[in-house]
Parts: sequence; structure tokens; C-alpha cells
Amino acid sequence: MHLLRQYLHCVFYTDTRALSLMRIWVASVLLLDIGIRASDIEAHYSNMGVLPLHVLHANAWNQYFFSLHALSGMWQFQAILFAIAAAAAVCLLLGYHTRWATAISWILLVSLHNRNPLITQSGDSLLRMLLFWGMFLPWHRHYSVDARRSLTSETSSHYLSAATAAYIMQVGWVYVFTALLKSGPDWTEDGTALYYALSLDQILMPGGRILYQFPLLMEQLTHATYFLELWLPFVLLIPWRNTWFRMLFFIAIVGLHIGISLTLFVGLFYLISISAVIGLLPTPVMNVVDQYLRKGYAKFQKRWARRGANWRSPLDLQVQLKWTSPRWAQAFPRKYVREGLVLVAMVLAFWWNLSTLGKTYLQVPERLHWATLVPRLDQNWSMFAPNVFKDDGWYVLEGSTNSNKKVDLNQQGKEPDTTKPASVMSLFKNDRWRKYSENYLFTPNEYMRPYYCFYLLRRWNESHPPEEQIHELSVIYMKEFSLPDYKTAPIQREVLCHCKP
Repeated sequence: MHLLRQYLHCVFYTDTRALSLMRIWVASVLLLDIGIRASDIEAHYSNMGVLPLHVLHANAWNQYFFSLHALSGMWQFQAILFAIAAAAAVCLLLGYHTRWATAISWILLVSLHNRNPLITQSGDSLLRMLLFWGMFLPWHRHYSVDARRSLTSETSSHYLSAATAAYIMQVGWVYVFTALLKSGPDWTEDGTALYYALSLDQILMPGGRILYQFPLLMEQLTHATYFLELWLPFVLLIPWRNTWFRMLFFIAIVGLHIGISLTLFVGLFYLISISAVIGLLPTPVMNVVDQYLRKGYAKFQKRWARRGANWRSPLDLQVQLKWTSPRWAQAFPRKYVREGLVLVAMVLAFWWNLSTLGKTYLQVPERLHWATLVPRLDQNWSMFAPNVFKDDGWYVLEGSTNSNKKVDLNQQGKEPDTTKPASVMSLFKNDRWRKYSENYLFTPNEYMRPYYCFYLLRRWNESHPPEEQIHELSVIYMKEFSLPDYKTAPIQREVLCHCKP
């Protein structure tokens, strides 16, 4: 029993200072995500946009989902919820009533994801899970307003609980399951996955253009990425030299995601993934980080003191104070109820991951779906899996004006041109629209096509004089299929939707 306890402590402990840094990073990413989504609040979350409520409930709704954002189709109502979410994220950033801020942020994020699943990606699932586990983690013990309000001194920054085990397991199985799902020959045999990924002009970044010129390097990086994702997470379970192995995992994962961000357009995915591993920073590393933070804080205090002797610094936070549990959490039975709840959630989340592997005997029974889907513990890490898409292309939004002129709404009203743009990626306002356009292509999502068409037509006519307004619009996809050896199949012109006001 003693050896088991020692093993669990070595493997599943977290440094509360690292958790607090993770809280700050997660809150910052959450604020950034809210800001990006708010710029398309009418398009993505109102009945005037691309997914009205009746279409959502008829085609993309699950009976176990809940969404406060689905209570109204007015953009003004959505704006109120966005403002509440932003306020909760700011409180989370500052560590003010952190548990409440975390819970509210998680509820509103789940609600937002359920309102429009057509624009979500794997990073959203990870952010959602970080907030879920964060409700049970003491990530308010340092660098927070809550820490300043506490009066008891911190005796140890080591923390072990079911929530820390769930958090560390969550970080690990993201990469293990994405590797297991990459079962196609692009990954496991010929090593062409990165070549095909960089052949997708919709997500190609400048760094990817440079790397694309080196086929042998792309092949080696493909095999290295697959090996890293499949096996590296297991170093987190090694009980000896834990500091060294955690830093190996941290550096490798941060490097992987920085590399991805330089080569592929993945939105906030890389920032969310980096935030997930910050909480793994071991105590010896956090001792150094905390020392530098203290020195920087001391310098700031001196500069602030020069402004006025009676002014209190806005950063005057205690960074090493112990979190005091509320009375209800100190009761012996309730503490273990909480730990048991986390363990059940961890088992359900892991089981759902196993079910994504497609084996019948690993499927979560239907009678337990509600327990997984209501809190959105469901996860699927099929990124570029089982193979990378070979279909690529770009959109031509061809409209006919009242003056009998052809215009391309994707090119600010220029004459439609089927020539491939210099940068296909630049046609998308942000990664949410890119993800939407990807889902727009799939046959099961045909229901969404006319609503996008009518939305574009309406927005164009609202901002142009009568002679420049359009009376019909065609959403055309110029399909380009990637072939080996830097070749492509002949471009195909596909009319996905045609609408009139």
C-alpha cells in the first residue's frame, strides 16, 4: 500500500503554482476565443445566420445536449451571454471566486459548442475538458485574488487528488488516441501524411510552404510525429526521474504545436494544447519560475510605489497562500463524494475515447450516453485520421447583380475567376469559417447549404446600392484532388447550392 501511494504521488501530483499558471493561460485563450466568436455572433448563433434554431434542432441536435444559447435566436440575447462569459473568463484570469468563474465558464462554453457544432474542432473539446477538470483543481492557490484573501500560509505546493490524475490522464490520452486513430497507410506505412496535409491550400501557412519543398524531411517528420503521439505520453507514468520526463514531454509537445502553428492554419488549437501541458511543470522548475515572478513583482512594486505612497498595487497578490476549503468541502463524506464523482467522470471520458476506435466490444452502452453527453465528456481526437484528406479546393461565390454583372463575393465583388488564388487560406475570415466551409462539403450536411447561401446574399444586398445588389447566388467549389509526387487531378467545378431572394 505504501509503494502504491508513493507511486501515485510521484506520477499524478501537480504543483499548485503550475496549475495557477495554467489557469491564467486557459482564461486568456478563453477570452480570445470569445472575442473571435463574438465577431460572427449574428452569422453563427442567431436565426439570421447560417444555422437557425429550427435547423439546428432538426439536423444537428442531440437529445442529451443543453444550450442556453439555443433559448433565443436573437443576436442581442447571444450578446448578453457572450458578455457574461467574458466576465467569467476575466474572473478566472484574475482568480476571483475562481471555482464559480470556472463553473460558469464551463457551462457557457458547453452551451456555445452545442449551439453550433458545425464550427467546432478538437481544440474546443480540449478547452472544454480543461475547464471541467479545473472545477476540481486548486488552480486558484497562487497568482490570484482568492489567494490574497486567504490568510493561511502554504506548507507545500504538491497536490494529489483524483482531479490531478484525471487531468494528467486527459493530457496523455489526447495524443495516444489521435495516434491510434491514425491507422491509414499515410501514417503507418509510406509516411506521406504531412505531404498531403501541406497539399491542402485551405490550411497552408508560410512555414508549410517552405517545408513542402523537402519530401524526405516531410516523411521523417510524419513518422516522428506518429511515434511521439503514440508513445511519448507514457513517460508521464514513469515514477522515477519524474521531473526530467515531465520536462521532456512538455518541451516535445510545446515544440510540436509551435511547429504545427507555423505550417498549418489550426486556429486556437495550438494555444489550447500548450495551455494543457503548463500544469505539468514540476516543482523544481516552478521554484525557478516562481523566483523570477517574485523578482519581477518586486520591481513592479517599487515602480508603483513611486506613483503614490497610499496607492495599492493592482498586482498585490499573495502567490504562496494555501487555499482554504469551504466548510461543506471539509466534511469527510462529501470530500470522497467529490473524489468519486471525478473518478466516474474520468472512467466515462476514457471509455468514450475507447469507443472511438470502432471496436464493438469497446462501445459505451446507450443507457450511459446521457451521463457522458450531458456534461460533454465525449471526445474524438481523429485529427488527420485515419488518413489525411486528399480533397482540396476553394470557393467561388458567384452572384448576378441587378445590372446583369457577374461578381465573386469571395473577391470583394470582382469578376468571377476560376483561377486558383495565391492564398486560399486568406479567403477565410478565421478558423471558424474555415471549419464551417469544410463541413459544408460533406453530403450529410447538405441541409446547411441553402442557409449559408441566403445569408451571403442578404448580407451583400444590405451593404450595396440597388444596382449592385444580387438577385441570385451560386456557391461553387473548385475541387482539386491531391496526388503523389506534387501532382493534382484536373480541377472539378461543383455547384453546391443555388439560391434566389
